Amino acid sequence: MADRIELIGLEAYGYHGVFEHEKKAGQKFLVDMVVWTDFAHAASTDAITDTISYVDLANIAVELVQGPGHDLIETLAAQIADRVIQLPGAMATEITVHKPHAPIEFPFADVRVVARRSHKSR
Repeated sequence: MADRIELIGLEAYGYHGVFEHEKKAGQKFLVDMVVWTDFAHAASTDAITDTISYVDLANIAVELVQGPGHDLIETLAAQIADRVIQLPGAMATEITVHKPHAPIEFPFADVRVVARRSHKSR
């Protein structure tokens, strides 16, 4: 798997978290998406229909972030990864969900979880 498509720092507002105030007020989430694929054919045809569109990737992530809330961002990351790996041409994916306003009482640089999915026979 030499080729990959990356979408980094996609922002969406959602209602994920264990605490009631997170479920009611919501907060910003960031999503990084990496999809391993073979885009040699797309590169030769220069046709969007021959690749995985980063617009489609963004739509999947935003739909799920803005959708029904979950207690865990692990659940959110897994759902995004499960949808992305079903895209035609996707060999593997790595989805990172960042929660920059996690309810931690100490200074922190980042909170993130990473979900990976791959096809064994592609």
